[in-house]
Amino acid sequence: MFKYLTFDLEDWFHILDNPKTANPEQWIEFPSRIEITLEPILKLCDRYDIKATFFCLGWIAEKYPHLIKRIYEKGHHIGTHGYAHQLVYKQTPEEFREDLRKSIDILESIVDISVKAYRAPGFSITSKNLWAFDILYEEGIRYDSSIFPALRSHGGMPGLKVQMPFKLVTPMGFELHEYPLSVVKLFGFYIPYSGGGYFRLLPRQLLAILFKNSEYQMTYFHPRDFDAKQPLIPGMTAFRRFKSYYGIRRCEGNLEFILKQNKFCSSPLHALAGSKIGIVKISEVE
Repeated sequence: MFKYLTFDLEDWFHILDNPKTANPEQWIEFPSRIEITLEPILKLCDRYDIKATFFCLGWIAEKYPHLIKRIYEKGHHIGTHGYAHQLVYKQTPEEFREDLRKSIDILESIVDISVKAYRAPGFSITSKNLWAFDILYEEGIRYDSSIFPALRSHGGMPGLKVQMPFKLVTPMGFELHEYPLSVVKLFGFYIPYSGGGYFRLLPRQLLAILFKNSEYQMTYFHPRDFDAKQPLIPGMTAFRRFKSYYGIRRCEGNLEFILKQNKFCSSPLHALAGSKIGIVKISEVE
């Protein structure tokens, strides 16, 4: 079985599609909680001897390089989440490349590695901006976890019915190892139970069944998912507020419960590179 523990390293105010938090110029108005919220995550990983993958926001790395060093020195794996946490489909190819390159340069200047793994903010690579995969390859990325194989508020790829990692062939013919989000069909809808708001919403007993019965899991957590003392983001609708804050107090306990019951990989994402996995020409996906 291949179960991966991953975190998107961003602060509590890095909320997409919210006018009060949309741009980096606004972020300096908010007090950071990233140092407070990272420490319990590292302790939890130590407790269960798991090496996670951290998709680090370049903006965070630039301001808190010591946190990236700490994550790396703990033996965890460093990937990039881009620099400015912008939706990919709202960027031009040139803007996307600049954002990606900036994040990689910052991370590689902090830790002596080549950054080869990426996750898009909001899983915002869709069938409408497949050019992003070509740019990822051209900038040195070889392992991606940006595909959300269902509908979601920021796009998704509902036409891609995959439940395992696969070799993604980009529009220009490059090959990436793709690690899609884990989804399950409940009540007629495909939902990503293994992280974020869905993980906080679902009851522990159901999560236990879903994790136990799946050969592959790609999790996606954020430090804010465990931070019950974070301030409320201004400008949110009631529904968005519910999705962002429901279940935070029990999230760490639920994750620890899952870690007790399941064996997670401590290898970086390329551990499956030699496995027999499917090949998908992404330009042919509807």
